[in-house]
Amino acid sequence: MSAAVTPEAGTAGAPEGAAPAMTRRQILQAMSGLMAGMFVAILASTVVSNALPRIIADLNGTQSSYTWVVTAELLAMTATVPIWGKLSDLYDKKLLIQLSLSMFVVGSLVAGFSHSVGLLIVSRVVQGIGAGGLTALAQVVMAAIIPPRELGRYSGIFGAVFAVGTVAGPLIGGVLVDTSWLGWRWCFFIGVPFALLAIVLLQLTLRLPTVRREVKIDYLGAVLIMSGVSALLLWVTLAGNRFDWASWQTAALVTAGVVLLLAAVLVESKVQEPIIPLDIFRNRTVALTTVASLLVGVAMFGGTVFLSQYFQISLGKTPTAAGLMSLPMILGLMISTTVAGQIISARGKWKGFLIAGGIIMTAGMGLLSTISADSSFGLLSVYMVVLGVGVGMLMQNLVLAAQNDVPASELGAATSVLSFFRSLGGAIGTSALGAVLSHRVASEMAKGFGGAADNGGAGHGVPDLSKLPEPAREIVEHAYGVATADVFLIGAPFAFLALIAVLFIKEKPLKTQSGMERLAQENAAAVESTH
Repeated sequence: MSAAVTPEAGTAGAPEGAAPAMTRRQILQAMSGLMAGMFVAILASTVVSNALPRIIADLNGTQSSYTWVVTAELLAMTATVPIWGKLSDLYDKKLLIQLSLSMFVVGSLVAGFSHSVGLLIVSRVVQGIGAGGLTALAQVVMAAIIPPRELGRYSGIFGAVFAVGTVAGPLIGGVLVDTSWLGWRWCFFIGVPFALLAIVLLQLTLRLPTVRREVKIDYLGAVLIMSGVSALLLWVTLAGNRFDWASWQTAALVTAGVVLLLAAVLVESKVQEPIIPLDIFRNRTVALTTVASLLVGVAMFGGTVFLSQYFQISLGKTPTAAGLMSLPMILGLMISTTVAGQIISARGKWKGFLIAGGIIMTAGMGLLSTISADSSFGLLSVYMVVLGVGVGMLMQNLVLAAQNDVPASELGAATSVLSFFRSLGGAIGTSALGAVLSHRVASEMAKGFGGAADNGGAGHGVPDLSKLPEPAREIVEHAYGVATADVFLIGAPFAFLALIAVLFIKEKPLKTQSGMERLAQENAAAVESTH
């Protein structure tokens, strides 16, 4: 192993001497493969959103099954993001992205052939592992080839891909579910050709210098983190449904989760190559953007993941119509991401957009907490646009702020940490708010049916409105309307806390060199200091 300073986990390697800046054409060519991969990841998540009620009903699943089909992917993605970051320090990043896409293909095929909820959840875990690779590597590669000052110019492309994937996914899923000779299984099969196309594009367009060095992956830390998070997720998912919040099961799961995570912190503080480097939190910007990312994940994922269910059950829409109804939120996100990115690149100022995004996101969550089974689509559209604009201003620029304030040798660590905690927040939010929704639905249905409904909540299957008589249908529609509003009401304070965290971030000028150029300078300076 050379004595020369080498890149840290997840950063792009640089040859000795100055690393030449890439031209705009080269950057766009490289991004074509990256964005194709991101599109596959987004499509895999969104294509099933409108199909889930039908899928769970066909597989005789419960409301908890509905939640876990979503949570399984989020949990697997969350747990593997830091591990993918470490692997990128040892092996070719392009190969790793292609490997993650291949895992998507395997997971999609298994999901498409699933005949039980259990197998479907396992397949979503495989998809989540692949998503962890794409999440960890895509933004690290972008930071390596694009200077922070210029990232905003390309964020519009990222926003457009996110918007197209998010909009097209539910629409495609809805059409497939509503087409009798295709069905929901094709929601999983349809992503396979896109994944194969992404693999080919990456092979043709992505060119990065590779630096290999010996790194010991902290497997013990990874196991402790995954186990601790899983224990807490089990608690928030099952408490209030399978057992009381104040019970021995709660005490056991919470104690196990806390002890495992404390053990993970102890291990991470002592190993040479921790999964999550604890010293990175000494950087104020990284610490605050991490907190904000966690809170945004809880609020955004935890709230919006149940909108499709609300559209279909509470408003009685078809899966295709439910997909169209999500369009206002995605358009708001795409427009705000693009406009904010262009202005930030032109002016070099970014904190104002973080603050505005936090305020608008909180307002959007608050507005959506007023919805009911009688809400008009016009009103819902306004509320969703507000939420989308806030998320678009906030989410991507949190990553920009962190990447701009760390050495190039820590780009991978900083990016992976933010991705990890945002995904963790999403998994926690989906599980916790899903449990809240289940409990509130059961409570409202019990009231509507005069106590005839069991308060088990999650133990009931997701209702098929077409098989219910009119009076019962109205009770179910009302129950899901009230419960979904409660989900956003509980999520709104998390968005507000994200705003508070953003207020304490100190704005610093955006750097004008790419990660590769900065890394070459840092390495050269380190070599000179040893002489």
